[in-house]
Amino acid sequence: MVGFAGKSAVAGCVGFVALLGTPVPSTAVAEQCANPTGTYTAAVPWGQRLIDPVRLWPLSRGTGQLVAVIGTGVDGGNGQFAPGQLLGGQGTEAEDCDGRGTIAAGIVGAQPDPSTTFTGIAPGAKILPIRYTQVNGGGDPGQLAGAIETALNRGAGIILIAVPAASDSPALTGAVSRAREKGALIVSPAAGTQQGQTSYPTATPGVLAVGSTNQAGEAVQTESGAYVGISAPGAELVSTSAGAGGTVAHRWPVSDPSLAAAHVAGVAALVRAYHPGLSPEQVVARLTLTAHRGPSGGHDPRRGWGAIDAYAAVSASIPAGTPGPGGPPSVGPDTFVVPAAAPAPTKADKVSGVLAIAGVALAIAAGVVVAAVRRGKRRGWKPSRFRAS
Repeated sequence: MVGFAGKSAVAGCVGFVALLGTPVPSTAVAEQCANPTGTYTAAVPWGQRLIDPVRLWPLSRGTGQLVAVIGTGVDGGNGQFAPGQLLGGQGTEAEDCDGRGTIAAGIVGAQPDPSTTFTGIAPGAKILPIRYTQVNGGGDPGQLAGAIETALNRGAGIILIAVPAASDSPALTGAVSRAREKGALIVSPAAGTQQGQTSYPTATPGVLAVGSTNQAGEAVQTESGAYVGISAPGAELVSTSAGAGGTVAHRWPVSDPSLAAAHVAGVAALVRAYHPGLSPEQVVARLTLTAHRGPSGGHDPRRGWGAIDAYAAVSASIPAGTPGPGGPPSVGPDTFVVPAAAPAPTKADKVSGVLAIAGVALAIAAGVVVAAVRRGKRRGWKPSRFRAS
C-alpha cells in the first residue's frame, strides 16, 4: 500500500480506523492506513444472513453489471476480488489507504472463498473503483460530481456512493440528472449521525437513499427525511480490508451507516441482472415494494419503506409499470401498494410472501384498486429477524 500525503488525508484514515474500533498496529508498514483485523472464519455475518445471497445465486449473481464504488478507492490487493473484477483505467483508483471503499466493494461483490464465511452479494458484478476523497465525513460535492461523471463515461449502470458529501452543489445535482438520463441508478446512504445532518446526493431527487439498521432492526443513523427509501445493515459488519497484500483478509466489526448503501447496491445488481432492461425507477419500485414494513406500515423517516428483502426483490412478479410505495405524486404519503412479503424470519414465510406479491401485482394489472393503508395500521416489524443466532 502506498499512503497519501497531507494532514487532512491522514486525519481521514485515522478517523475511520477509530470508527471501526480496531487500532492501527504500531508496526504496520503504512502506519496511518487501514489494516486487516484478520481472516474472518466465524459464523456467517448477520448482514450477510439477512440478504442471503447464496439463496439467490441460482437466479442471479449480478453478471453483466458494472457497479461504480465512489469514495476512497478500492484496494485491488485483497485476494477476495477476482482477477479482472476491479476495472482499471481512466479515473479509477486501486489503492485505498482509508479503507472505506474496499469495505463497501467487498459487500457488493467479494468472491466466495473456502478460507472465510464472508462473501459479497453479487460476485458476478464488476466493480469500478473511483476515489474522490480521503476525508472522514465526506468530501467536496464538486469532486463527487466529477466522480459520478467518470462513472457514467465508463458505462456504470449502478453507482454506489460509498462516501457521500455533507453539502450539495449545482454540479452534483446536474450529475444526478445526467445519471437518470443515461439509465444509471445512484444508491447513496443517509450517513449523518448528528442532528440536522443531511447527506448528498442522498437527499437529491432521483437517488435511492438508504437508511442503516443494526441487528435489532433499529436505525443507526440520525439523518432522516421523506427521501429515505429503504434500509439495510450498517452496524457490526464484516467485509474485505485494505492492506491485505494479496491475501484474503477482512475488517470486523465495522459500524458505519454508509455501508447500508453497499448492501442495496449489491442487491440492485442482482435485480438488474435477472430483469435486464429495468429503468432505475423500476428497480427502486421493486426494492421498496418488497421491503419489510416497519410498525406503522408506512414510511419511516430513518428506515424508509422498510428493510430490504433481496429474495423477494429479485424473484417477485411485479408489472413494470407498478408505482413504488406512495404511488404517483397525486397520491398522499400514507398510501402505498401493500407488499405481501411478510416480515417473518423463516424461509417458508418468505416464499409465501413472494407468491402473495405476485397476486397483488396481478390485481394491480387487472385494475383493482390499490389498498390504502394508514400509518396507524400495524404490519408487524419483527426485530428478531435481525438478531444474530
